[in-house]
Amino acid sequence: MYVKKFEDLSKSDIGIAGGKGANLGELTQAGIPVPPGFVVTAQAYEYFMDEAGINDKVMSILEEIDINDTKALQAAAEEIKKIIVEAPIPENLILFIREFYNELCQRVGEEDTDVAIRSSATAEDLPEASFAGQQDTFLHVSGDEEVIEYIRKCWASLFEARAIFYREENDFEHSKVYIAVVVQKMANADKAGVMFTVNPSTGEEIALIEGSWGLGESVVSGDVTPDNYQVDKKDNEIINVTISDKKVMYTNDENGTSVKVEVPEEKRKERVLSDEELIELTEMGKRVQAHYGEPMDTEWAFEKDMLFLLQARPITTLGGAEPESEDASSDLGEVLVRGLGASPGMASGIVKIILDIDELDKIEDGDIMVTTMTTPDMVPAMRRASGIVTDEGGVTCHASIISRELGIPCVVGTGDATTTLKENSGVTLDGKKGLVFEGISETKEEAVVAAGTVEAAPIITVTEVKANVSMPEAAEKAAATGADGVGLLRTEHLMLTSGIHPGKFIADGREDELIDTIADNVQIVADAFYPKPVWYRTLDAPTDEFITLEGGENEPREHNPMLGWRGIRRELDQPEILKCEFKAIKKLHEKGYTNIGIMIPLSQSPEELKKAKALCSEVGFEPHKDVDFGMMVEIPAAAIMIDEYIKVGIDFVSLGTNDLTQYTLAVDRNNEFVAKHYSEEHPAVMKLIERTIRKCAEAGVKCSICGQAGSVPHIVEKLVEFGITSVSSNTDAIADVRKTIARAEQKIILDAARKRIE
Repeated sequence: MYVKKFEDLSKSDIGIAGGKGANLGELTQAGIPVPPGFVVTAQAYEYFMDEAGINDKVMSILEEIDINDTKALQAAAEEIKKIIVEAPIPENLILFIREFYNELCQRVGEEDTDVAIRSSATAEDLPEASFAGQQDTFLHVSGDEEVIEYIRKCWASLFEARAIFYREENDFEHSKVYIAVVVQKMANADKAGVMFTVNPSTGEEIALIEGSWGLGESVVSGDVTPDNYQVDKKDNEIINVTISDKKVMYTNDENGTSVKVEVPEEKRKERVLSDEELIELTEMGKRVQAHYGEPMDTEWAFEKDMLFLLQARPITTLGGAEPESEDASSDLGEVLVRGLGASPGMASGIVKIILDIDELDKIEDGDIMVTTMTTPDMVPAMRRASGIVTDEGGVTCHASIISRELGIPCVVGTGDATTTLKENSGVTLDGKKGLVFEGISETKEEAVVAAGTVEAAPIITVTEVKANVSMPEAAEKAAATGADGVGLLRTEHLMLTSGIHPGKFIADGREDELIDTIADNVQIVADAFYPKPVWYRTLDAPTDEFITLEGGENEPREHNPMLGWRGIRRELDQPEILKCEFKAIKKLHEKGYTNIGIMIPLSQSPEELKKAKALCSEVGFEPHKDVDFGMMVEIPAAAIMIDEYIKVGIDFVSLGTNDLTQYTLAVDRNNEFVAKHYSEEHPAVMKLIERTIRKCAEAGVKCSICGQAGSVPHIVEKLVEFGITSVSSNTDAIADVRKTIARAEQKIILDAARKRIE
């Protein structure tokens, strides 16, 4: 439990291995080439803190911190790190780590092999937050004594000032965030970088690849402006190649230590990746995205012509800003500097040039931060800025990722912004085109004010656009998009916050605690959207996802959990858990949150719907009278028998097209070997979707869609034509989906008008 090989981990093991470790395990199990390694688990960290007797002391220091007092925050962070670094590690834990490190050395055939020691916090690399650069990574660590020393340093980095600040700002409880540590064979890269499997600013199906010489640290940190490549994933056509002047690189010295050196003059402007390597990377990206079922942010390396993936995580920042009109910046005046558009949007403000971290106090609300490259320690100041401009970096560097996550415009890789732009001058930046203009401007298209805010006219559609929400922490961001409600509030993550299997609550006689856990988390979402509707989906947990929770050891081992004991079929076998969910929503209704509806997942027969409604009635909560009651349509049987479900009584349905597609086509969406056969646009899938929508429309039943198909523009146009009531998409896609719907509705109106004229 304290140490696990990558081969024994999967993406569901975030609670054990953190985001980074869980994804490395998932990639390994999927057959993706990953340098081998192991994870010192979050439970090992917890064991260390408890055995050393320092946990309460650390938490008491955190309770006293004012995160806006920079000096006090830094002092508290140093005090906590000193406590951790000086505390003894239990001897049995040291033995475990040595044993796994020595086994890794034997596996790769090297004595005291070089490894990377990488932090992997349990709240890291989540879909809602990247935690970019918050904890430490150490490269070229060799020998078991050094490995143990740097694991301890990784533990301590959980309490870097920047990490404490980030958790506080994003409402992550310190006591609930643990840290695992990845120990991975070093890839001695000749060239390395980052690949987004879609464009992170627009969501287009284009592989966006950045690369430079040596180790990938230069790209991720922003020390270098890397080559930038774009590949159309449909046909692997290379549509853009931008060669940069790559001044520095990270490589190994004679002692095997990673050092920053100047790139030889003849290689500075040489292209890093060949066409063949770009296509190989793109194919790898498509394979990873198909495996995860969502766009991914990956780190890659070529070592002696061998491609390795070093990391994968969901993209956290897709399409966060409204794209400006084509000529929005055409009348803004003289262009002062040019770079890469890293985070879209327009912003104006006063230039503040930051050449040292001690100058961050200069940044006031609405200023434009201009710096060589941002670091994680700059995040508090970045939050105050209305825009970011950097000399170095590409669209996958720290400045780019954090700016997109914060939703502020950013231009990177200008080369000379810190010397060209003048302190305290007014500028306007276009974060889509990568341009910085002289002066604070106001155009016909938009008012760009000193505070850097742009108010776009709202797009009104008859078809509602709702948000999919997985975690309470994401509710505020989702509501800020102007979404018309929540079309899918997943239960699973709400229960995972406790770390305890819901069945254990019941077995221990702690039903009230389970009810409160659900109610408290759902209330956060209902609050953010009130009075707009929030559709709560009851528990749909495949057995492999809950097996790691406390009390989950009794979960059955199923050959294919996706086809197994999950959804309403499981909940009817465990009615006490389902009743607790109904009681939680009832409790919220009684507090005035009447905007919450209930829907059951994965139903294959109307009898299941009847039984679920009967259980709801048993707790004194009458479906249709006290609460809107609906269902997911994820199984072909449900779509074919939708007439029968309507007779039993439903207020709404939501099409879960991810499951509906895999069950219709007999394609496991988590299996990369058959991923190429998975398509929501298959005629059989589209016929089931159309049938469901039209039958619901005839009966006056609201019909939505919450699967991936709801974010594909040409499919959305079809859904509107079929008469769908609402489309529920991921937060990052809401703006684009609303525009697509508006165009589709206008097309229907125009077509009808033309027919009348004819």
